[in-house]
Amino acid sequence: MGVFQYSWLDFVFSSVGLPFFLLDVVLDVLAALSFYRAEAYGSLGVLLLLLGGSSVLAQVYSWLWYSYDHFVMGTRVEKSVSRCSLKLLHVFQLGIYFRHLGVLETSVKSFCRKGGDSENRAVYLSHDLSMLRIVETFSESAPQLVLMLTTVLREGRLDPVTVMKAVASASAVAFCVTTYHRSLRSFLPTKNRPTLCSSIVFFFWNFLLIVSRLAAIVLFASVLPCFIFTHFLCCWTLFFFFTWRAQTDFMDSACGEWLYRTTVGLIWYFDWFNVVEGRTRYRTLLYHGFILVDISVLCGVWCWKMSTDPPSFLVPPLNAAIAAACVVLLYILGLLLKLLYYKCFHPNVGREELKGDSTGDSTGDSTKTPGATDEMDYCMSRSLEPPSLQRPPSEQCNRRMRKLAENFYA
Repeated sequence: MGVFQYSWLDFVFSSVGLPFFLLDVVLDVLAALSFYRAEAYGSLGVLLLLLGGSSVLAQVYSWLWYSYDHFVMGTRVEKSVSRCSLKLLHVFQLGIYFRHLGVLETSVKSFCRKGGDSENRAVYLSHDLSMLRIVETFSESAPQLVLMLTTVLREGRLDPVTVMKAVASASAVAFCVTTYHRSLRSFLPTKNRPTLCSSIVFFFWNFLLIVSRLAAIVLFASVLPCFIFTHFLCCWTLFFFFTWRAQTDFMDSACGEWLYRTTVGLIWYFDWFNVVEGRTRYRTLLYHGFILVDISVLCGVWCWKMSTDPPSFLVPPLNAAIAAACVVLLYILGLLLKLLYYKCFHPNVGREELKGDSTGDSTGDSTKTPGATDEMDYCMSRSLEPPSLQRPPSEQCNRRMRKLAENFYA
């Protein structure tokens, strides 16, 4: 079995996670105030719906994962609250901050004292947090960016500063996907660890795909704002159907699995996300082919509206055609970079090679003390002991993230 290692770069990412999360909350409040002062109550309502829905979704995932892990608490922050208090924290939308504090505590301990339970616990908690950030990014940040740019474009206030802010926001979304990928990399054997060059290529192909997808949605929403909700519902229904047909197995309960499938449908609206193990070449080709056609249709509708029934802002037909073509070409360029990544940098390993798997007897030793659980029991969250007697093992495996690593690498 491999041993997880917590590098100084992981420590930096974990340490800045909570401050950036708080900064994001402040920026959300400022965005809501700007809509209120501008008396854009429709946009304000949509923004509040996005913020509230994203927060509730992340809190539900956080609470379900605590319950799947039998409420095993491995940090002082976690041990400072009872199960009832933990539930109240999630009800009042504070569970994510609680997790951030736990990650920050274990990160400092593991950085100051390498090895042992602190390092394993830091890796374990950071894995869950990276997945929660993915959920928050595609349920709040990406839709919020679409809302902001659509409002700016409809008012004709698109300037270089706004474009730079939009690029920075899209970069933050792509960076979140890259950090999630880094979290998956911890399951790889040391000899298969991707290089810095591969991470850069991974970031840029995600950036290009996400930027072009967001740009196409914004262009369409700027001329047909009401129909963007219909477009989302149609695409999400299709994606949800394929997720259901894929028979995903990520959560430990039936309700949790249905929630996961609805979330994957939301993520697929913006970007590809592996959900089942095995060769996904044809699924990926089908997905990107559909998105490429969809982007072309969205940009084509925008060009048609610009020439036949332009809104308050007017873009010359030639400029509109060039802009639409650039959006489609950006997506194609992103696909070419993705092919480059999979051709030159993507490591393919077997399930048995991934870290966190147990090669010993899964039945365990019948003479174990009541308070002990072997690694496989904890990794599979199937221990037969009462939750009150369970303790985290010396080497913890985040079963959820290991499944995602199998989907991506195996």
